Amino acid sequence: MVNIVLVEPEIPQNCGNIARTCAATGARLHLIRPLGFDISDRAVKRAGLDYWHLVEVRDYENLDAFFAANPEAKDNLWLATTKAPRAYCEATFTDGCWLFFGKETAGLPEQFRMAHYDRCIRLPMRQEARSLNLSNSVAVLTYEALRQTGFPGLSGIGEMAGAE
Repeated sequence: MVNIVLVEPEIPQNCGNIARTCAATGARLHLIRPLGFDISDRAVKRAGLDYWHLVEVRDYENLDAFFAANPEAKDNLWLATTKAPRAYCEATFTDGCWLFFGKETAGLPEQFRMAHYDRCIRLPMRQEARSLNLSNSVAVLTYEALRQTGFPGLSGIGEMAGAE
């Protein structure tokens, strides 16, 4: 199981795409407030997110409330940031890991990053590019964590298997 933690996400379409990744992979989605959108049942239905029932979503007032509810996260966390000193492929992900992503306009809080400096990772990209879209970053790191742990609970075979 992978845990995706979005710290103060701002763009609803990104959260919808990330929720779809969680639905497809069985990852849990943790949202740290404030949110830039409404996640009420009414809003979700209006957005046509027909896979939302497949997503386990938990939300928290702030990072302190998150860590109070999930103290085990401190022992198995990774922070995705363009400011990280090393690439994500240098990380060793384990089952139950917690992948943290910051808000689209500012990333993760500096104090939080510095407190977990050795757990900060980045996706390599051209220097001229500011960053990847948040939902793309989440998908890349989620699938890398799942690959490293053997894709637990996921089908590794498509319908074309054996059709030769």
